[in-house]
This record gives sequence, C-alpha cells and structure tokens, in this order.
Amino acid sequence: MSRNATRAAAVVAAGAIAAGGAAAGYLGRGGEETSAPTPTVVTERAAQPAAAQSSLSVSQVYRRASDGVVEVIARETAADTPYPYGQGEGTAQGSGFVYDAAGHVLTNQHVVDGATSVSVRFANGQTKRAEIVGTDASTDLAVLKVDRLPAGVKPLELGDSDEVEVGDGVVAIGSPYGLTGTVTSGIVSAVDREIESPNNYAIEGAIQTDAAINHGNSGGPLFDMSGRVIGVNAQIKSDSGGNDGVGFAIPSSTARSIASRLIAGGKVQHAYLGVSLDGDDSGGAHISSVAAGAPAAGAGVRADDIVTALDGTKIESSQDLRREIDGHRPGDRVEVQVRRGDQTKTLTVTLGTRPAA
Repeated sequence: MSRNATRAAAVVAAGAIAAGGAAAGYLGRGGEETSAPTPTVVTERAAQPAAAQSSLSVSQVYRRASDGVVEVIARETAADTPYPYGQGEGTAQGSGFVYDAAGHVLTNQHVVDGATSVSVRFANGQTKRAEIVGTDASTDLAVLKVDRLPAGVKPLELGDSDEVEVGDGVVAIGSPYGLTGTVTSGIVSAVDREIESPNNYAIEGAIQTDAAINHGNSGGPLFDMSGRVIGVNAQIKSDSGGNDGVGFAIPSSTARSIASRLIAGGKVQHAYLGVSLDGDDSGGAHISSVAAGAPAAGAGVRADDIVTALDGTKIESSQDLRREIDGHRPGDRVEVQVRRGDQTKTLTVTLGTRPAA
C-alpha cells in the first residue's frame, strides 16, 4: 500500500546524498585498503528487555559501542556528464554499524542507492571496500559486507524496540557532515510513528527522538542506555533542513527481520494489497483508490470501501491495515471485511508482491 500525506515541515533523509538529493552532499575521502578474507562465525543474540541490563552514562555507552559504528561512503560514477572527459563522480556519505561477526554492516538504503562502489571507515581510521549484499527501499535498509573486521571490532547488540517507552534515554553515534564518531543524546519523544520510505511506502513503528540527528547520521545506530541498538537513524523533520530535535529511527525489530532476510537471500519481498488510504481513521481504514490490476481490484475491493477487519483482526485505522498486511507474505490468502454504504462484505484477496516503486 502507498500513502498520501501533506506535511507542514520537510521530512528529509538524514544521510548526505550526492547529485542534488534532499540532503546536502558531503565529499568522501580516499585511502581504501583491502585484506585477505578470514573465516568468521555469525552469532545471534536474543533481544532483552530494557530492564534486563543496568543503565549506563552517555560516555559509557560511547566507550562500549563506538568501535562498532562506521562511516559509509558511497560513490556513483556517471558515464555521460558535462564534466571533462565525459565522467563525473557523485558521493553520498552516511553512517552504519557492524551487524555480525561475518562482517555485515547495516545502513540505510538511501545512503547507497545507485552507488557503483562503497567503502566503510571504522573508528580506528581503517577504511575497507564493501559489497552491497542487498537493499530494501520499502524499509530504507541495506546490508553491506567487508571481507574482515579490524582487530577488536565487535558486532553491536540489538535491543528490543518493542520495549522502548516514551521518555527513555537514548544515544546516537554517527558521522553527521562527515564528523566521524559524533555522539548526541536525548530521549524517546514518541513511539510507533509512521515515516515514508524512499519508494513512498509507509514504515511503521518508527521511534521519534530529540537526540540531534543531522545529514550524515543516516544508517547509524540509536542506542538505549544499556548500549543496545534500538533503532537505525533515518530521517529528520525540519523547516530548515537541519536538526530541529525531531528525528526518526527505524525500529530494531524491523532492522533485525530485514537484515536477516537480506543476508539469507539478497532481497526482500513485501505483501501487497494495492490500495491507497485517505487518512480518515474513523471506524476503519478508508480506501481512496484501488490500483488497476492489483490484488485488491481482482477481489472486488472498491474506492470508498472501509476496511473493518482482516482475517478476523479488527481494523480501526489505516495504520492497523498496513501493519496487518506487512505481517503477511506475498501469496497469502486473506479475508478482508469491508463496509460499503450500509452493507458489510467479506472479500478473499490473494496478496501480491509490492512493486519496487
């Protein structure tokens, strides 16, 4: 499903995007090095609730986790440009963090979108070339891989974003404007926000924070006060384009699910109903239009229908419907209950695969 929205302030990606994107560009630096691959073991750690570990100070979180935070430098070479000799290079700069011991690094999709080469710079200054394992524009997440982690660098631990509460302390570490290893702190301002992905679909469950997030923080981790990653910093809402204290992070629950699927197969497929919602959340999800040829259209769903239940689960808002669809896979058959005028109908829909854009 896509979403139409009118926003008073600009919502922009928090990564520095090359070639005139929504965020200011930042010129990356050279100095890449490579090393021979070495066998690594992937380890997984179960998420723990916030109460399971004691609270740390900001400086303790930084000392514990900063070695696992990286700067991501993505370059795109264009063959036909007005530059001399017919070639020009655009550079995007963002942040990321070490996801596992195999050398996988998690960042935002918009940081590496269109890149022809990617490198990551570690906290010790060492830079390594990285391959793009997979990207998912619908959740604005990407997985990179380096051949071997520098000595002493360990994966960061993922926390449970479902346990996050408004008012909890948080710490962000990243490379705003290329200033590597920058730490900022604040609180969770709100939970369960909805933000828009690069391909215009809704990302559910985002964490809102007043910790300073700027261009170049994209893809970097948002920590709880136990030093665990609860979100991936992705966007800011700002009239000026800079930090106004309204930043958004993709929840770690989403990051964990998408990263594991990208690592396993290189791509992610999302279930697709094929409707647009008008944002009127009184009594269900109000359908403003149905895409031609979409699964919903084939099942008889119409514009102005109000979805009130899906597979027996009550739908009270557009967000409820998006969440339920996101919980399914392409090919699933679902029963959609709609209110049409003074009638209630139950329609069977076989969900499709969400288009890339």
